[in-house]
Amino acid sequence: MTRENLIAQALQMREMAYAPYSRFRVGAALEAEDGTVYTGCNVENAAYGCCICAERTALVKAVSEGRRRFVRLAVAGDSADFCWPCGSCRQMLREFSPDLVVDVVNRAGEFSTVSLSDLLPHSFGPDTLE
Repeated sequence: MTRENLIAQALQMREMAYAPYSRFRVGAALEAEDGTVYTGCNVENAAYGCCICAERTALVKAVSEGRRRFVRLAVAGDSADFCWPCGSCRQMLREFSPDLVVDVVNRAGEFSTVSLSDLLPHSFGPDTLE
């Protein structure tokens, strides 16, 4: 899967977002180690604590299908700035793939790439519990 294809899927998912409160749509595409791609969008709720981010939607779909290792994540936000994964998303992604490559794209189609370990330095993960 090319970075461009993964970003295209994240952009498509951004259109599926349910964001009537914030009006901030986010789409994500998560590539598993075997090349399978899982997509997600943010889903808001009138009870704000029940909202889920696009990244976690994609991750939960992948884990529910038996995937545990991931290589790349694309996140497409609906703003002029890049939409980096929030702290909760970073922590959940870290559980499975601390070396994940993260591509973020803004509404102008510009993108930036960074590793998850750079986004979440000194992280807490399964190995910490050993």
